[in-house]
Amino acid sequence: MKIGRTLPILAVSGFLFASYTIVSSNQPLPVALAAAEPAASPYESFIAGAGIVEAKSRNIAIGTALSGLVTRVAVEVGDKVKAGTPLFYLDDREARAELVTRKADLARARAGLVEARAILKDSESLSKLVEPLLKQRAVSDEEVLRRHNTLRISKARLSSAEAAVRQADALLASTQTTLDLLIVRASVDGEVLQVNVRPGEFAQTGFLATPLMLLGNLDPLHVRVDIDENDAWRFDRHSRAVAYLRGNRDFSVELTPAYVEPYVVPKRSLTGDSTEQVDTRVLQVLYSFDREKLPVYVGQLMDVFIEVQGHGDNSGPAI
Repeated sequence: MKIGRTLPILAVSGFLFASYTIVSSNQPLPVALAAAEPAASPYESFIAGAGIVEAKSRNIAIGTALSGLVTRVAVEVGDKVKAGTPLFYLDDREARAELVTRKADLARARAGLVEARAILKDSESLSKLVEPLLKQRAVSDEEVLRRHNTLRISKARLSSAEAAVRQADALLASTQTTLDLLIVRASVDGEVLQVNVRPGEFAQTGFLATPLMLLGNLDPLHVRVDIDENDAWRFDRHSRAVAYLRGNRDFSVELTPAYVEPYVVPKRSLTGDSTEQVDTRVLQVLYSFDREKLPVYVGQLMDVFIEVQGHGDNSGPAI
């Protein structure tokens, strides 16, 4: 009798539980609140684009002309440097040993040049002395010919000695150039943005996915704006433009036109990855602004709005 009552109760309970599960699973999920409100354009008609902050000089990936072991890093991230300031040093022991040899070769070549000049002077003197004796028949024709030949040989030896000095000097200059290349220097006035090399590591030449160092002139900063090719015809470089900090629209700055790169390229700045590409093609426009007016860093994304006058509707929200 108890079993007969239990089965219907269990069946009803299972039905109610299944109904509750179905109903609750079909409820729409609540929309999550945005972490930050998106920026809105201050202009009635505008072009919107994503911008990425970069140095005025572009972000310069520092490389090395010669491979070698890093012995010392002379700068740290954030250091301000002048053009020509040493950034890091490569092992130069072999080049310095070669420099000693080149200096000795140059000294020997110069000594040989002094000797050649003295021999030539002696040959010229002997040749001049024999000329009046020839008229008096005091010497034989063979002796005159021998002294003239000796003079020619002395001149040839002098030319050879001069060439040897030039060669030794050139080899010394080549070794000194090698020593200079083993000191990697800043190419422009700027600030050290990244240091990716340490003493004891091997620095390679050529293109590197991660540069040894990153350098840039941050006074002022530039923002590179991607304008969709469909909106390129509406763009006017003299129009007003404003940039909002991605993540906080309360931070904004008026932009000053810098220059336009007149070549439409595949869009790359969705995430800041320099290798990312999509089918969209964009016109890249550079604006400048004072870094003191906005708490922004190189590589950061911004929402940029460019005013459009007399060209129809706006282009919608920022990309």
